[in-house]
Amino acid sequence: MADTTSQTDTVTITVDGEPMAARPGEMVIAAAERGGVYIPRFCYHPRMRPVGMCRMCLVEVKGPRGFALQPACFIPVADGQEVVTRSAKVKKAQDGVLEFLLVNHPLDCPVCDKGGECPLQDQTLAYGPGETRFVEEKRHWAKPISLSALVYLDRERCIQCDRCTRFADEVAGDPLIEFKGRGDHIEIATFPDQPFASYFSGNTVQICPVGALLSRPYRFKARPWDVEQVESTCTMCAVGCRVAVQSSGSELTRYIGLDSDPVNHGWLCDKGRYSYEYVNSEERLSHPLVRKAGELVEASWGEALEAAARGLQGARAVHGAASLAVLGGARLPNEDAYAWAKLAKGVLGTDNVDAQLGDGLPAEAVLGLPRATIDDACSAPAVVLLAPDLKEELPVLYLRLRAAAVAGGVPFLELTPRRTGMSKYCRTSLAYRPGEAPALARALVDGISGSEVAGVPAASVAAARELLGAEGAVVVLGRPSLAEPGESIAAAAAVLAGGLPGVRFLPALRRGNVLGALDMGLAPGLLPGRVALADGRAWFAGAWGAVPEARGLDAADILGAAAQGRIQGLVLLGADPVADFPDHQLARAALSSAGFVVSVDTFLTESSGQADVVLPAAAFAERAGTTTNLEGRITRLGQKIVPPGVARPDWMIAAELAFHLGGDLGVESLEDIWQEVERLAPSHAGITRSLLADRDHRDGVVAPFDGRVPTTSRPPAEAATATGVGSTTAVPGAVDPMSTPGVDAVETHGLPATEVAPAETAPSGGIDPGPEGEERQVGAAVATSAAPPMLAWSSEHGPQSPPPLDGYALRLVSGRSLYDQGTLVQHAPSLAALAAPPRLRANPYDLERLGMGQGGQVRVRSNRATFLADAVPDAGVPRGSVWLPFNAGEGSAGEVVDAAAPVTDLRVETP
Repeated sequence: MADTTSQTDTVTITVDGEPMAARPGEMVIAAAERGGVYIPRFCYHPRMRPVGMCRMCLVEVKGPRGFALQPACFIPVADGQEVVTRSAKVKKAQDGVLEFLLVNHPLDCPVCDKGGECPLQDQTLAYGPGETRFVEEKRHWAKPISLSALVYLDRERCIQCDRCTRFADEVAGDPLIEFKGRGDHIEIATFPDQPFASYFSGNTVQICPVGALLSRPYRFKARPWDVEQVESTCTMCAVGCRVAVQSSGSELTRYIGLDSDPVNHGWLCDKGRYSYEYVNSEERLSHPLVRKAGELVEASWGEALEAAARGLQGARAVHGAASLAVLGGARLPNEDAYAWAKLAKGVLGTDNVDAQLGDGLPAEAVLGLPRATIDDACSAPAVVLLAPDLKEELPVLYLRLRAAAVAGGVPFLELTPRRTGMSKYCRTSLAYRPGEAPALARALVDGISGSEVAGVPAASVAAARELLGAEGAVVVLGRPSLAEPGESIAAAAAVLAGGLPGVRFLPALRRGNVLGALDMGLAPGLLPGRVALADGRAWFAGAWGAVPEARGLDAADILGAAAQGRIQGLVLLGADPVADFPDHQLARAALSSAGFVVSVDTFLTESSGQADVVLPAAAFAERAGTTTNLEGRITRLGQKIVPPGVARPDWMIAAELAFHLGGDLGVESLEDIWQEVERLAPSHAGITRSLLADRDHRDGVVAPFDGRVPTTSRPPAEAATATGVGSTTAVPGAVDPMSTPGVDAVETHGLPATEVAPAETAPSGGIDPGPEGEERQVGAAVATSAAPPMLAWSSEHGPQSPPPLDGYALRLVSGRSLYDQGTLVQHAPSLAALAAPPRLRANPYDLERLGMGQGGQVRVRSNRATFLADAVPDAGVPRGSVWLPFNAGEGSAGEVVDAAAPVTDLRVETP
């Protein structure tokens, strides 16, 4: 049947005498833009509601009384509508608007950070009068003033476009800045004693059309004509926001969000935006280190690799391959993760491999449950949140889901052990007792016979069940608390998967490329391509030469075995278990008892400082490759600068170490690795490098690839400045210098390094057989057998039941904050100062029982540790529970969590 969408869903308008197709309900400015007619503007942004404030977009629109000036950003299209954008009347209006804007605007372009990429400059030149009649003294204000730790305000430059205040209110939900004053005294201001402390404040700097809002870290650092840029993907969390990485000389200068319609809509969180500072850190590892006489000393690559190989071979020779383990890899590009999985399972022969440091979910559940995309969640009939605080751990996913709830009317149901940033946008929020998520999930599916379940009243459960009546709900699935094991949440997911018709799951795991690492086989019992070890043994043994015979240990079991002396060779891939594993006591015991430790890292951390060999690795923007976000969307990473000293990409380290171990990974480049992945991994069949480089797939390809081309494509590079930036009223991904000042078309600077060939795809759902009559060569082996099936998961074992509640104890809930004591945050100076000290939060009822209704210092006791903490009342923490942040410094949750226990109970006392 023919596609009639374009015929039935469009209206015809005439712009400057030319007919154009427009979508019903869209604004004239967007319709004209898609048709190639650019209408100047300042206040309009395609990702926010129009307000018609600047009047720069005035055009003539024909009405009952003839043509009249109307704001193009505020007038919807109508069939037969006539619009004129280039008349004398329009020109005079544009002259007047710009002349008034420049009355009090300072002429300080040479020292303004926006100079050279300023829409006011550009549009004054293109549409302005060319000279001024104003000779009076301009208005002056003290400048700059601080709005927050990251944003300065120059009030003299502000043109009152309302972009920043609208973003803060409409998009971020943090209405912390607003206009005050009248006439020429209007200014942007914060509320008394309340700074602009938003996790998304950097976006207001990016979308400001003048130099009024300034980035503290970037101020006076570079000029636009000095920087070069490359398109890439942020890996500070698993959302996978598209960014332009800019550098001047050998240093990164800033990241700018690019509009990816299925992912980030152009927005970045401040952690991702300013994380480039850690890449520039002078504390980066630049040379290999080898332990001699108890001290780590610099060594050559040959000496360090030989020492690492000798130590691992010695452990394997004496204790067997089961005594070796690999931890980490969730921040590696896909190619690097594959190389390390092949090294661990094909050369070392161990399946004791885990990219998750005990803070995720069972890998089989993550990969085996039916997957949803972010867009699926934003348009679902209902969304169940069984996840951590998304605003803290996956901030841009929070923005997308918040918009779905507020503007899209999607009903959200939250299952949580404490109140989160999404709670106020949910139709129903059910606060369950730690360890009892499976029981609550069962009640949602089957109903409840008693008065309550998991601490939730029966009436609340019944109301929540009404939201789940329609087929096709999406569950956002993550780890709500690090103080209870992931198996408990996986069991709850299994209940929902079996009881909700057509349900799909969107993983909410925070580590940058954790989904890619799991896809590449960095998990026990799995091989690349979402294949179970038992199902793929023959297939991968034919390609790699050998694979382990039995399932290995996960992170918790690896550290437990190391603490008992059963792990004699441990490789850390960018992992710092002493800081990142939920049970700090177990991690310390494991590192001190592991026989031989090799660390591949960018910084010398508490864990890598205990290693026998430390190998310096390249960081973000210093290596190319691909990454996979939480949807399974594969996008490209761009290399912009070179690593410090002699640091190398992780895949190269793996290949060299394999050689010193007497093996051969059979790869000499990223292209070799990706070709092998595409040929061997069933989930990645048909996802070639040329497909990822194709313009139609620059927003990425979701694995497994279904062979379809996105319904909208990007414009040619030469048309990028005349098209929108990926809203429902513009072409997805186009670069509009008015919506995103500071970003010219990325093609004019550079794309991620790759040789772009014509796009080619393999048949959907299978392995590319290669040219007719030829067997497919993979490395040194020929793959002749059928590809193994991808994983389909079902929970076989229920979680350990939590013990009965102790009337004198409080049950621990713990999670991460956006800014913490993590290595990367602490090596980014602008972010490090934002990490708050740990505070214990408890329900006011529980604090009243201690006689501390207003909070204060308390003593926290467990079977692991005793320490003092500042307690504050928080009604968002249910009775009987207590909240402590993780990795927030001394006195945070890692000191008391017991990884082997189903829950962690604490005694909170007056000191």
